[in-house]
This record gives sequence, structure tokens and C-alpha cells, in this order.
Amino acid sequence: MSSIPSVRVHVAIVGAVLTLVGCGSPAEPLTSSSTPPPVGQTDTAARAPRSIGPQQFAEAIAAPERVTINVHVPYEGDIAGTDLSIPFDQIEAQINRLPTVRSTALAVYCRTGRMSTIAASTLANLGYHDVVELAGGMQAWEQSGRTLVWR
Repeated sequence: MSSIPSVRVHVAIVGAVLTLVGCGSPAEPLTSSSTPPPVGQTDTAARAPRSIGPQQFAEAIAAPERVTINVHVPYEGDIAGTDLSIPFDQIEAQINRLPTVRSTALAVYCRTGRMSTIAASTLANLGYHDVVELAGGMQAWEQSGRTLVWR
């Protein structure tokens, strides 16, 4: 009789182990035919924003197809040619103001670089593939001999 409870315990343990093993990650990577995860959860590293200095930023925003966004609050001036002003913490809430095509090239900046780093990450998480942000912000821009404009 004592062997029957022992067998039940072993069966229960084996069942639990098999259940846990079955819940693990797949042995093979997901293929391109798999359903992709929702926007914001796909290959984020492949589209991570790039932090660039004033010279590269000036070259980047000279491209007419790149949308330039001032994300600094409160307002402390703009880089000439800025297309939009959206507070860094309102990017998601104001997504309707952003280009609908996620491959649109974007450039973001703020006063020191802290807010633009946050905004650039938010944009990448929203699915934008080509995002650059001005390292050091408008302060670095001015230190490089460039000027700001005021509206």
C-alpha cells in the first residue's frame, strides 16, 4: 500500500516538470512568417535612436525629408528650420501631430539633451526607424558657434 502513494507523488512530480518544460521558450527562433509583436515591442535595438553632435545634427536637419522637433519645455528658443514643437513628455499623447509613416526621418533636440534622449526613445518605441537626437542639446549647438531663433 505504501508504494501507491509513492507512485502518485512521482507521477505528480514528473507531470509538474513536464508542464514547466513545456512553458519554456521555443527551441527554434521565431521566423518571419510568425506574427510580429505589437509596435513598440519589435526589434527596438535595430531602430535605436542615434545621439549625434552639432555638426552631424546640422547636416541631418538640412535634409528636407527629415522632420525636426523641439521637445524642450519650457520654450527656450528653436534651431532654425524646426518643424514641430512637442514637449518630450507629450510625444505619445500628441502622436497625431507626427508623421504617420514610421520610416520618416526625425531629428529631436532640447536644451541640454536629457529631454531629447527620452523623446527619441519614445519615438523609437512608437516604431520610428530613423531618429537622431542632438547630444548636448541647444547648449552644445550654441557652443559650436551656431545660433537659435525665437518665435
